[in-house]
Amino acid sequence: MEQLPKWADLIVVPLVGLILAFILSMLMVLATGHDPLDALKLMVSGALGSTYGWGYTLYYATNFIFTGLAVAVAFHASLFNIGGEGQAALGGLGVALVCLFIPWPHWTIALLAATAAAGIFGALWALIPAYLQAKRGSHIVITTIMFNFIAASLLNYVLVNQLRPKGAMDPATAKFPEPSHLPSLGEILNSVGIPFAKGTPANVTLLVALAACVFVYYLIWRTRLGYQLRAFGKSQPAAVYAGINPVKITIITMMISGALAGLMAINNVMGEAERLILGSVEGAGFIGIAVALMGRSHPIGILFSALLFGALYQGGAELGLWTSIPRELVIVIQALVILFTGALDNMVRLMVAKVLVRPKRAEA
Repeated sequence: MEQLPKWADLIVVPLVGLILAFILSMLMVLATGHDPLDALKLMVSGALGSTYGWGYTLYYATNFIFTGLAVAVAFHASLFNIGGEGQAALGGLGVALVCLFIPWPHWTIALLAATAAAGIFGALWALIPAYLQAKRGSHIVITTIMFNFIAASLLNYVLVNQLRPKGAMDPATAKFPEPSHLPSLGEILNSVGIPFAKGTPANVTLLVALAACVFVYYLIWRTRLGYQLRAFGKSQPAAVYAGINPVKITIITMMISGALAGLMAINNVMGEAERLILGSVEGAGFIGIAVALMGRSHPIGILFSALLFGALYQGGAELGLWTSIPRELVIVIQALVILFTGALDNMVRLMVAKVLVRPKRAEA
């Protein structure tokens, strides 16, 4: 395959994949008897046309930033962490324990404690698959998938038998105490004179997600550990020859990845639901894989990719609410975006290379 310029690989290839996905999606909408342009306008206006839509888009994007960064860190070490679902679920357990059983005087202190708890619980849940990969040779993909199911079962047991309030029917904890409630994005912006819709789930966790992007950039490209991690991902034999311990790098990388996935719980458990409920992750761990792929495992790319998928989620919800387009078709549209920006990435790259590279060679 022809080598593309870096700018084309980072911008043109994902953009072309996105355009192809939307063309195919609009054809499917047309096949259902609906106007595809009207559907596209509704999705865009529902996600980005008001501060209310932005509130939900940014909420979903915050989840995807954390899970996308988690996958990206593992990618740099050639590790495929598919356990974001379980790690985020266990991060939620850590948040719930900290918020329910420790009285906090203010949400800022509660946020710091919940951040630490979510990261630790997520990291510890990633530690076991990491150890099995590093010491026993168990494939990280298989073990992390298995641990998603184990996490779901464990959380179900804890919620039903340990943390569910007496007399309650649903598998969920009690509401967190008032001092641990995080301010919404609307409250923050309105307090400084910027009008923003109230009642949307976007909250102060967005700032934590942006800080996580800075942290990952600094870690991967500005630290010795990041250099070792990338060297290990490029060539494990060469890294070992250079004195890099593969067991240590595998375990540290996966624990950092798990911690980032666990941090998502601050947003959906502490910030939005203000309690821990079963199934609160809602597939964000898997969406993080597509976000990392489309963002080229770079924090800036992941930020924009997460915003795109956040808009797709919110726009799709508006489409299902205000039209008779089946909800399943909205899921198909999201899947097509993942397909063209992830699984068919090499096909799209080859198409772009034929346009950008060959004419240049002919001129030479």
